[in-house]
Formats: sequence, C-alpha cells, structure tokens
Amino acid sequence: MKRSTVLVIEADTRLSRSIAEFLETHTYQVTIFADAPDALDYLQDEVLPNIVLLGMNLPSISGFETARRLKMTADVPIIFLMSRSDRQYLVEGLKKYAEDFVIKPVELHELETRIQIVLGRLPALDYSAEPIIRIDAQLSIDLAQNRALVAGRAVRLTPTEAVLMHVLLRHAPRVVQNHALLARVWPTEEVYEDTLRVHMHRLRRKLEADSHHPRYIRTERGVGYRFTIRPANWPADES
Repeated sequence: MKRSTVLVIEADTRLSRSIAEFLETHTYQVTIFADAPDALDYLQDEVLPNIVLLGMNLPSISGFETARRLKMTADVPIIFLMSRSDRQYLVEGLKKYAEDFVIKPVELHELETRIQIVLGRLPALDYSAEPIIRIDAQLSIDLAQNRALVAGRAVRLTPTEAVLMHVLLRHAPRVVQNHALLARVWPTEEVYEDTLRVHMHRLRRKLEADSHHPRYIRTERGVGYRFTIRPANWPADES
C-alpha cells in the first residue's frame, strides 16, 4: 500500500519532529521544514505531497501567505496548526485556504484522525505514483511540470491553468461550482466569473481539438465547469 506523503511546515522543530515520528509509525511519509522559503523551494524540485500541515507563526512568511503561495502551486489540502491566539483568523483561514485545523498543543491521535478525514474526502492526486495522468489516447496531464501532452505534443500550462486543472480533475466528472473555483484559484483576490471564463477559454484552446465543441471541459451554464473523464486508476469519489 502506497504511503501518503505529508509536508510539515512549522517553526517549532520539537513539535514537527514529534508529529513526524508519530505519523511515520502510522505509515505516512513525512518531510519537515522550519520555515516557508525552504519548503517552497523544495516543492519546486519534488513531487507535491498529499497534504500539508502548516504552522501560522513562521519566521519569514506568515502561515496565510505561505498557504496562498501553496495554492498557487496546486490545490494541495492544508491543515493549519494554530495556537489559541490565532483563533481570530480561523474563519478567514478555513474559507480561503485550509480544509481543517488543530489547536496547539497538538494531540497527535486527533491530528492523524483529521488527516485521514481530509484525505478520505479528497480523492488523491498522487504525483509520486503517477506523475503523468493519462486521460485517454489523446490527452495526458503532467501537473508536476505544468504541462499537458496533447496528441503527443507538449503544451505548457500557466500556473493558473495548472491549478484549474488540478481542481477539475480532483472532482471529475462532477461539476465544480464557479464560486469554488474562484476561491481555490484566487483565494486572496476579488476575481469575477468573467476572468474565470477567460482562463477556461484559454485552457480549452490548449487541450481541445475543437474548443467550441469541447470533449474534456464542459460548461454547466450558470453553475460551473466539469472535467468529463475521470482517469480509471483513480479511487472512486463518493463525496
């Protein structure tokens, strides 16, 4: 059975080491960093983790800013590690960035349960096992390299297009509502549906043989968008 990968970004190295030791005894593979810049640099060269545990009070960059930058890379699920004094930011943090949170001092069994719940409701995009996601004979997606392979030809995806693809693929073949796409792709900006429509149009032009009669990305008028094909080797999405 493939081990789920966890990235811990936490200034308290004692805490992060105890989290790593505990999770590794529960079949997780854990990488830890004490500050955001090193973690973000690491993600440029390595495959994305299944989940990120993110402290709020980091030395160089705030937890919120780190979360924003992570979401620009891909729609990686985040659990915040928060102190009681961070509670004032809780609603904003959960709305814009994170799937869940735990309050310090961290109870490790509770943390592991929350990780299981988050990963259980979000079908995994496992880059380490399947760095190139084969959709069909004509299309493959390489989100680790921000590109698509269309009829054997490499097509570069912008960071925004890569995040859009990540969200759509995660939920395929279900519809992702416009407001959910806006919140995931532009968590700190006031962006309107017209902007989303432009990015979707550009993405279709890159992926579709005929962008006016799309095979992969369909518009559900007034609701959102859906990617029509779910890769066969992904786990069933029961959410």
